[in-house]
Amino acid sequence: MTILTGHARLAGIMGWPVAHSRSPRLHGLWLRRHGIDGAYLPLPVRPERFADAVRALAELGFRGANVTIPHKEAAFAVCDRVEPSAERAGAVNTLVFRDGLIEGSNTDGYGFLANLREGAPGWRADAGPAVILGAGGSARAVAAALLDAGCPRLVLVNRTPARAEALARALGGPIDVADRAPLGDAALLVNTTSLGMQGQPPLGIDLASLPAGAVVADIVYVPRETGLLAAARARGLAAVDGLGMLLHQARPGFAAWFGAEPVVDAELRDFVGGDIPAR
Repeated sequence: MTILTGHARLAGIMGWPVAHSRSPRLHGLWLRRHGIDGAYLPLPVRPERFADAVRALAELGFRGANVTIPHKEAAFAVCDRVEPSAERAGAVNTLVFRDGLIEGSNTDGYGFLANLREGAPGWRADAGPAVILGAGGSARAVAAALLDAGCPRLVLVNRTPARAEALARALGGPIDVADRAPLGDAALLVNTTSLGMQGQPPLGIDLASLPAGAVVADIVYVPRETGLLAAARARGLAAVDGLGMLLHQARPGFAAWFGAEPVVDAELRDFVGGDIPAR
């Protein structure tokens, strides 16, 4: 049993809805590992009350909070200060309350790269072009992280080309837009859409033209092995699932709120993903 004192450090995740979030389970294990007097709570907040709720948490002594759908853009607006990661992503997923200020960052790109490097140790950002499927908030965070890491060229593929073109203009840099994935010279293929997620239609992409050394990543983590990843493994390609991105993106927030540097390991993966269907 966890016993909190009057000095307990508090954080949580704000979303609407938020009951599905695995973040309390994730942070709860880290809190137990480090023996920290603290708690990480699910915080369901209606969109129209979000800004008031953030300020109330700061007044109540919370150290900060994670932010999930549909609040990430609203979180950007409520911050007194935002880090470059949030500026690039156009959204905030991590809030830190410090010295009377609300500070915001976006750790999605960090989590994506950390997971990619862990799951495909031989991958290098400068190895060749990256093809990104999708043009939403996750695509923006992933694209910005890849550009900042030194990827020579990105290709955005989206069912609404205008949205991909708007994202390319917002980020700047070597970004092309295509109506179908040009895989022939791709070093990395990333799915940032919900296609392939449990309850959603399959992605339906032919990987035959991907080079032998390419890496395939999917930010979907329900199921753990999507059809895209299964197809990549069948071709002998490196395949990186989405669960690690969820785990790694949580590390900077935990360190800021609770004062300890957590690690992502097999025990954490099994604990957080234990009830996620394998396929």
